[in-house]
Amino acid sequence: MSIAVEDFHKIYDKTVAVSGLTFRVAPGEILGLCGPNGAGKTTTMRSLAGIIQPTRGRLFIGGHDVAHDPVKAKQELAYVPDDPHLFDNLTIWEHFQFVAATYRIGPEWTDRANDLLEQFELTEKKNEATAGLSRGMRQKVAISCGYLHNPSAIMLDEPLTGLDPRGIRTMQSSIRSRAEAGAAIMISSHLLSLVEDLCTSFLIMNRGKMLLRGTLAEMRSKLDDSGRHETLEDLFFRLIEAPMQEETPVVEPSGEGA
Repeated sequence: MSIAVEDFHKIYDKTVAVSGLTFRVAPGEILGLCGPNGAGKTTTMRSLAGIIQPTRGRLFIGGHDVAHDPVKAKQELAYVPDDPHLFDNLTIWEHFQFVAATYRIGPEWTDRANDLLEQFELTEKKNEATAGLSRGMRQKVAISCGYLHNPSAIMLDEPLTGLDPRGIRTMQSSIRSRAEAGAAIMISSHLLSLVEDLCTSFLIMNRGKMLLRGTLAEMRSKLDDSGRHETLEDLFFRLIEAPMQEETPVVEPSGEGA
């Protein structure tokens, strides 16, 4: 199962949000989607989630065409936006009950839910309404609910925002564990120093177009063959402040993520 984008375009009136985007996220890969505000990151993720209709192109989740087989595509997907909307009057446990019913998960969901509560240190809060939770805790609830049906594709928009250092470490560990179990994962984040060690590959966008795609080592090699050990942030600013020309070939990651 994977995430695949083929010649994706999204145009709003005369504004081009995304233009000609093509890439794939393989099982076990953690792709960092990076770019400044307005680059097209959220538009791409929301389109993959079936929330926005593409102007042109094809999108696939777990091998299912998002446009032509939306129910099966969404059954394979967990998408958590940067400001997840919870039901304020429901408790954390009632959120799990709702998700289990929506995805028609069998009775084993309770064991999964309890494991997630423990993993994200939410057990003591399980019977509290989410209206009173901090932003970081609400983030953990939303992602826990996303994990409940064991999705094969996971998309997280700014998953580390609002978390304390312990929460960041827990979230990173959970993402790695899901990838090791075979999920294809996309993370959109401005926190480049935090995702640099988490993601196995990166896609840098600007103004709706792909600038570079590859592992950190591949991107370093493509932009500078001097052997300098630039950080993801260094590469990002070099690309954004002096954009590459359209004819420059994109670096694709080696192995099954290509």
